[in-house]
Amino acid sequence: MSEGPFTTELVITLHVLVQIALIVRVLLRSHREPASRIAWVVVIIALPFAGIAAYILLGETSIGRRRIARMRAVLARLPKVSDAPGMDAATAQAHVPPHYAHLFQAGKTVNGFDPVGGNRAQLIQDSNATIDRMVADIDAAQDHIHLLFYIWLPDRNGCKMVEAMKRAAARGVTCRAMADGLGSRTMIHSKHWQAMRKEGVHLAVALPIGNPLLRSLKGRIDLRNHRKIVVIDNHITYCGSQNCADPEFRVKAKYAPWVDAVMRFEGPIARQNQSLFVADWMTETGEEISPLLKQPVLPMPPGLPAQVIGTGPTIRHSAMPEMFELLMYSARRELVISTPYYVPDESMQAGLCASARRGVATTIIFPARNDSWIVGAASRSYYADLLAAGVRIFEYVGGLLHTKSLTLDGEITLIGSANMDRRSFELNYENNILFHDRLLTAEMRLRQDSYIAQSRTITAEMVAQWGWRRRLANNTIAMLGPVL
Repeated sequence: MSEGPFTTELVITLHVLVQIALIVRVLLRSHREPASRIAWVVVIIALPFAGIAAYILLGETSIGRRRIARMRAVLARLPKVSDAPGMDAATAQAHVPPHYAHLFQAGKTVNGFDPVGGNRAQLIQDSNATIDRMVADIDAAQDHIHLLFYIWLPDRNGCKMVEAMKRAAARGVTCRAMADGLGSRTMIHSKHWQAMRKEGVHLAVALPIGNPLLRSLKGRIDLRNHRKIVVIDNHITYCGSQNCADPEFRVKAKYAPWVDAVMRFEGPIARQNQSLFVADWMTETGEEISPLLKQPVLPMPPGLPAQVIGTGPTIRHSAMPEMFELLMYSARRELVISTPYYVPDESMQAGLCASARRGVATTIIFPARNDSWIVGAASRSYYADLLAAGVRIFEYVGGLLHTKSLTLDGEITLIGSANMDRRSFELNYENNILFHDRLLTAEMRLRQDSYIAQSRTITAEMVAQWGWRRRLANNTIAMLGPVL
């Protein structure tokens, strides 16, 4: 009988010691904002058991020591893109106006990529047209095809890509396809994946999960490869928000259609997207394909200057929010943003508000219905401050607006896979392209205007009428943003 109280006291003591140890670890971890530290300390103390489990599973942005070591080893031996024959001429063609040079200098610090000129680009009409254009390029490929998607579904568009890859492999083109282990699990476990393998397509799974319990011991299971990369013959590449799927997106059909924007690029910029793919592929498979980065760059007539910005948990943690904030503070006349997920840190929210307060016409477009109610609620907690600063807010009602785009003063565009939330900042591998071109930026602005035309305007009066329960829920969820 005497063992009961003693055992209880021992369990309580051990539990408190574990809490203290985790709190100390939270406080000592590098690259963690004060708000994030406070949020995790509160969770660990307020939720004694669930908080400990949450921190162990989700508290740190580690994908595993072995994987980090492999990635760093691969990056260390990759040839510099700038050293490829002909790339010096492409770099010399990158005529960026002096008042925008700082944007591309900041971009260079992320992956070491210089802005390169001699590029042609086109904004594709819609999601189905994007897949059709990709298939046409795959059918015309002569040497190699590289695909990487976060979500690849075995639906109509997904199977179009499967069949195109099988045709290319059958005629002797080297085909490599990689899909994220979580986002593309239905494709990876489907007959279509095996059919590609049988036809000679080289396949890889990005960040495979395996046994979820064992995987969580090696690193966070929710760190994902969110990139969408297509590279063909080292000369053509695509960049945008679209996954390899139908716009009806049947896995979340009630939010459909998913509305995306993708651009097709030809020129030296493809080599930078190739470098991201090569690094990811070699890390997952061990296959040495880095000689592709040494191939001569085809000469191109003068074209727009562009730069790839690829971020992730093994890249400088502040890279993506820094780029967003720098673009915000660089705006002088107009700033227009579309993003489905907005859970900013304090400095980004301040940067967006400061843009409007400086007299810049600042607009942000969100989906009216978000597939993540948590993110949707967190996003709306920021509306009042944005509106008070003069930011125009629109909510798109024509489906789930999934486009991640930013246009600046009618001259600069950023397009890609990165959302304006902490998951894209710290957890996911992302790829984006920053470019300077008035004509193509004008096309992107027209696309953004088409989103606004299908949106409802959010006013300060509307937000003020929200009941206290809704405001309480939104603000509580937003408070946990550093944890989420």
